[in-house]
Amino acid sequence: MSSVRVELGSRSYDILIGGGLLRDPASFAAVARPRASALIVSNTTVAPLYAQALQQALQGHFARVLPCVLPDGEQYKDWSTLNRVFDELLARHCDRRSVLFALGGGVVGDMTGFAAACYMRGVDFVQVPTTLLAQVDSSVGGKTGINHPAGKNMIGAFHQPRLVVADVDTLRTLPPRELSAGLAEVIKHGAIADLEFLDWLERHMESLRALEPHAVAHAVQRCCEIKAAVVARDETETSARALLNFGHTFGHAVEAAMGYGQWLHGEAVGAGMVVAAELSVGLGLLGGDAARRLRELVRRAGLPVRVPELPVARYLELMRVDKKAEAGELRYVLLDSLGSALLRGAPDEAAAAALLAHGALGAGA
Repeated sequence: MSSVRVELGSRSYDILIGGGLLRDPASFAAVARPRASALIVSNTTVAPLYAQALQQALQGHFARVLPCVLPDGEQYKDWSTLNRVFDELLARHCDRRSVLFALGGGVVGDMTGFAAACYMRGVDFVQVPTTLLAQVDSSVGGKTGINHPAGKNMIGAFHQPRLVVADVDTLRTLPPRELSAGLAEVIKHGAIADLEFLDWLERHMESLRALEPHAVAHAVQRCCEIKAAVVARDETETSARALLNFGHTFGHAVEAAMGYGQWLHGEAVGAGMVVAAELSVGLGLLGGDAARRLRELVRRAGLPVRVPELPVARYLELMRVDKKAEAGELRYVLLDSLGSALLRGAPDEAAAAALLAHGALGAGA
């Protein structure tokens, strides 16, 4: 087991990374409350695989360990599904000492964290991510929320977990498509912050796709180290943390345009990074060879490198809802070299050209 510390003063917490952690009661000793309730929030895919093991690991730490199983899919990341968590908490008379455990991927983690932020004006929660995307990205940093038809993650709160337990053994049950989706966020961390890690990814992409334990553990740990350092500097995304959204402005537009769940989040981010790199080239920030290098790595991860064939005007419309926009002006996370990112505005014409170069349709199509 290895651990990464997220330093946030009194709200600091550890990320535990290793195999077999989910089944080990010692992994959860730091959040034990023998007189309180634990609510395991999971979904219909993950719960049959891991909920019983987590329940057994928690039983010695809590007076009650309760289940809450939600439908699986990005399309259920909404108010009505979130209310099912509140219904369960209230029906079981859970008080403010209760702890919620998010057992699943990014959707479960985001919704559980948001429920914890809201219930009785805030209770504790623990992230137990079971997808690569959640282990390297969404479980760390305290971003919680749900989607709105007009935009992804537009309703939510910053609410830090008390603990993150990333059991890499759970990745063995991931479908290949979900694994590739997680690799998008892995590539993102190297692209914006660590050229040496990006070089390592190029050498070990096949090992990662084969889920070789040492390669996976290294990737998860390095991504968590990068994200923990950024979150410690900028918890609520007023400056540096926005750089973690490389590829997401275009990616979120893809998800909203296609309908949540049609494209996996990581698939949309993968194509979005390719478009963002193209925009960086168009603005004179990044060399064409670097953009092609990133595109090839995205392709080798099993991810799409073109956005859906939709009108470029539709993409621009959806991107205006992006949380990084200021006074109606879109700001993009761009690359000035591989391993280095910046946040800046760009003319619609430049963004449109980047989209057209990678799959979007022009006005006359």
